[in-house]
Amino acid sequence: MYWEITQEVGLTQGEQSLRELLQRTWLLPRRIVHYLRVNRAVTVDGKYQAMNTWVKRGMQVHMVFNGEEFRTPESHYVVNETLPCTVLYENRDLMVVNKPRGLKSHPNWQTEKQTMMNAAAGYLAGHSQEAPYMVHRLDQQTSGAMIIAKNPVVVPILDRNISLGRIKRRYVAVVQGQVSQLSGTWTQPIGRDPQDRRKRKVEGMAAKSAVTHYQVLRRTYTATLLALTLETGRTHQLRVHCAANGHPIIGDPLYFPGNTSQQGLMLHGIQQRIVVPFTNEHRVITAPYPSEWPHALREMITEEDE
Repeated sequence: MYWEITQEVGLTQGEQSLRELLQRTWLLPRRIVHYLRVNRAVTVDGKYQAMNTWVKRGMQVHMVFNGEEFRTPESHYVVNETLPCTVLYENRDLMVVNKPRGLKSHPNWQTEKQTMMNAAAGYLAGHSQEAPYMVHRLDQQTSGAMIIAKNPVVVPILDRNISLGRIKRRYVAVVQGQVSQLSGTWTQPIGRDPQDRRKRKVEGMAAKSAVTHYQVLRRTYTATLLALTLETGRTHQLRVHCAANGHPIIGDPLYFPGNTSQQGLMLHGIQQRIVVPFTNEHRVITAPYPSEWPHALREMITEEDE
């Protein structure tokens, strides 16, 4: 199997070497650029060019990938066309979907088919060079915007943009009690809970740095609607930080035991701020509130808040 990508050099991307364009501007890893070079698999305006060739805006760069460049060249998710796959944004290389609460992000074993990645495989079925590739995950009980790559070429590009903080994920959560400070940052490190393998805890085993920014959007006498932004991506980070700071998320069965909510875990990935691979265009994709959340809560955020 192979993948082909033809990309025009953008308005602000010219006047640099082909190598700089591929590695510095388009963020292709060095090993992939190496394969393109030794396989003579990259052309500029239809001709193979050395990596030090100067490129200008409007030139057409054509790349062919045969799979040896990637750690995971092929997608093996079982196709499931019966699961919903609501696409919020899509282009040649990626899509942002609205994952429902209760649906796992990805399978734990190869034959499993009741996950978001299986739904994405069903949505993309029949497109010869398109298949879903994992970029990041949401907890099973968390709903909202989730990025899925459509080819292996852009996976390391998206990973790099996440690590550089260029892709930002924004969540909303309804938490117990009134959060007194209107905004702030939680920085407690998070590790494994030695008492429960399912859970994480502040200052747990092998704790790693974790940074969560929060903003109060609305308060009632008993609950607070928070906007939450991840600076790091530890397992259960938002749930752990909220609970550890005295405001567990309503409906959280792990970190707020005994609490019941007909809406389930009230945590939703409301927004993805992404950098589109190759064009480096900035886009903001918003996932509507879950239909099962009370209407009053879904109306809490105004356009100005978003």
